[in-house]
Amino acid sequence: MKEYFTLQLKMLNRQLTEWGIEPIIGYIVGVFAFIGFSTKLFEETQYGEYIYIALSLSLVIKMNEINRTEFLKLCYPKIEFIKLKLIENLFFSIPFIIFLVYKEKYLISILLLISICLLTFVDLKNKTNFTLPTPFYKHPFEFVVGFRTNYLLYFFAYFLTFMSISVGNFNLGLFSLILVLLSCLNYYTNSENEFYVWIFSLTPKEFIMYKFKNIILYSTILSLPILISLSVFFFTKIDIILGFQCLGYLFIFTTMLAKYSVFPEKLNIKFGIVFALTLWFPPLLLLIIPYLYIQSTKKLKEILQ
Repeated sequence: MKEYFTLQLKMLNRQLTEWGIEPIIGYIVGVFAFIGFSTKLFEETQYGEYIYIALSLSLVIKMNEINRTEFLKLCYPKIEFIKLKLIENLFFSIPFIIFLVYKEKYLISILLLISICLLTFVDLKNKTNFTLPTPFYKHPFEFVVGFRTNYLLYFFAYFLTFMSISVGNFNLGLFSLILVLLSCLNYYTNSENEFYVWIFSLTPKEFIMYKFKNIILYSTILSLPILISLSVFFFTKIDIILGFQCLGYLFIFTTMLAKYSVFPEKLNIKFGIVFALTLWFPPLLLLIIPYLYIQSTKKLKEILQ
């Protein structure tokens, strides 16, 4: 297990060095950036703790990606594998938990810690031959694959919406909406095989528009039960609900553009930094989206034309 974490550290150090960043400086800047982002988040919105939980859980779920998990299972005995995943999950969530404790959000921090520990024992892989039906057609594979992998998350989000209505807690309902939108965003963080882009007889602009239409349509389908429920029972706050939904579209679209701006390579830590900055200051999207759009069309042109 020690060798695994040593290897991960060496890989991260090598990645930072390739970008011209001294690792120790990168870690220090990362810590201050995290503290600054967290402080700003809690100052600017009353939903900070809910966004925090969504970010932490999304990160842990991302680290428990099926192929990666299956590979680790082959390398380590069951007990060692569970220990490794528990340590890794806690490592990525502890900064969030510590800051929640600092903000005196004790109950939320305890619930997050319990959730992270439970996720260690959850196998996201569907081992049966049953094919889970989806509300999507076969072409937008991001949503088909993503939904079948994380369908339990949607049941959890819908349950939270029901609870928010039952106890009259609008913030909890809004958190469930954010959770769904972040899940949709996560579908675009993995790059597909070049073949699945090459088969489209479209120009780069048409391809991006096709993907954007899918984002609007299919993320709306997944969030529609929450949107309708919150709009009915918290009608006076419908502007906030629709505002978060539209902002969710923009963030998913930005992630999609970021993926194709480096395609077929995978997204790296640079995107994570930029994404954190846009969460801290959403107007940055007005600058980032045009840049990523131009880069995406250049990359896609090499494959589509």
